[in-house]
Amino acid sequence: FHNWTGNRITCRDWFQLCLKEGLTVFRDQNFSADMRSRPVQRIKDVIRLRARQFAEDAGPLAHSVRPETYGAIDNLYTATVYEKGAEVIGMLRRILGEETYRKGMDLYFDRHDGQAVTIEDFYACFEEVSGDDFTQFRLWYSQAGTPEVSVEESWNPETREVAVTLKQRVPATPGQTNKKPMLIPMEMALIDDEGNMAEWITLFEDEELTLTFDLPEGSERPLVSINRDFTAPIRLKRNLDRETQLAMIRLETDPFNQWDAVQALAKQEILALSEGSQAEPDDALVDAIAAAVTGASDDPAFAALLARLPDVNELFLERQPADPVALDAARKKLQAALYGKLSQFADSVLSESSTQAYDPGAEQAGERALRTALIGLLAASGADEAGDRLLSLYKAATNMTEKLAALRGLAGLDGEARETALADFEAEWTSNPLVMDKWFGVQAGTGDAATIEKLAAHSAFDLRNPNRVRSVAAAFAMQNLAGFHAPDGSGYRVVEDIILKADKVNPALGARLLTAFEQWRSLEPKAKAEAEACLRRLQAADLSKNSADIVSRALG
Repeated sequence: FHNWTGNRITCRDWFQLCLKEGLTVFRDQNFSADMRSRPVQRIKDVIRLRARQFAEDAGPLAHSVRPETYGAIDNLYTATVYEKGAEVIGMLRRILGEETYRKGMDLYFDRHDGQAVTIEDFYACFEEVSGDDFTQFRLWYSQAGTPEVSVEESWNPETREVAVTLKQRVPATPGQTNKKPMLIPMEMALIDDEGNMAEWITLFEDEELTLTFDLPEGSERPLVSINRDFTAPIRLKRNLDRETQLAMIRLETDPFNQWDAVQALAKQEILALSEGSQAEPDDALVDAIAAAVTGASDDPAFAALLARLPDVNELFLERQPADPVALDAARKKLQAALYGKLSQFADSVLSESSTQAYDPGAEQAGERALRTALIGLLAASGADEAGDRLLSLYKAATNMTEKLAALRGLAGLDGEARETALADFEAEWTSNPLVMDKWFGVQAGTGDAATIEKLAAHSAFDLRNPNRVRSVAAAFAMQNLAGFHAPDGSGYRVVEDIILKADKVNPALGARLLTAFEQWRSLEPKAKAEAEACLRRLQAADLSKNSADIVSRALG
């Protein structure tokens, strides 16, 4: 894909980087969707976007998809350029429709093969084939920040009228305070209790828009389905009661929105547990999630995603100040409750070891995904037998996917089973650097600062190997937020030491690791103070231009 939309047609200058990278990522995502499951691929893409790019948009390192300036070009290889760049192309296709979009792409290839071009050259092709003006739409390239769309709904049972009011706001970001309304395409639908629906796409281009619908005689209040298939990369704000949210899990016909309804309720639950306003997970919610998982067992890849609870990375933006340690503990509590409801289902799935030869195709991949999700819930269950069970699954695994899932689960536990599995994996794969990166990564992703110190002192840890450094420092700082943001600052100090050394060898790598600090202002007071102290120490150090740029922007 990059050969055509990165090399044969490339960028006139670095400011156009998002064109070739965003377009290539979008094409790659669609190929994967065609080869596997389109809903599952869409959900995975959004998980990555929300975990990294939404956080980037909400912090001091926020920048537009096409930045107007840059301190070091290496620092532009970001989630905003790649993932958000891909989302913008996806919105373009939805606005035009697949047939017209294809005509525009054909014209782009015919007209610009062998050239270095701009974003304006790209859009000129689509304006020519469609007759549309994409001036407002291109604000997605110049305005940083994730648009927030609030939704208000009303229902008049006498007139059977539904009214939906949308209001948009783009938050202020560094260097950009006053934002213009974006052109936001959103697929929407009205769904009744029997699953019947009316579906359409709304082009939301003003600050506020109200849609009204008169329903036939005898109609009950429908479910309003908004931003189906995550049409646009926005944060949707809806004030729905719990009954309506649970109904969305049961009635929603869009796989993404059904999954997202589970995520929304799970987020609320984890936040309530982390803040202490709730001691134990709500039984009705856990039952609903478990029913959704078992109900999707015919599509194991989708069932696996329904069983996945929001990561701490995703919860970071929901409450400020954020307490990653409390969020992680609350998430594990909800995972344990969900495993309790799914234990029989999990037993039936995990007791069936694969007798077939390994196949990378969609069917077996889906089965492996569900087994991996259930292994993760088992690891968080707190059950006395979890360690022994995970070790048995580790030994019985017939493929690397399941072996790593069991190893990851064991790495987060204490005891003999953990040490046995880690020693076995290291002995078997010590001569394969890429597989050993996984061995380092599962420990960094579940351990604390002492774990990182031990891994960094390992004879196979090599600062000259970017993958090895990322498998330790990046896995810890960007995936294990409870460990990295420890209130005593131990997580920052151990990563600081690695950054100072890595920056001398590979400035681009040092700068990339520093982006882990992008949310430091959102932290609870103790961790926030420790993070700022770490950044101040780094600012005073003799850093490369790349890393100094990130530290300066992070401190603001």
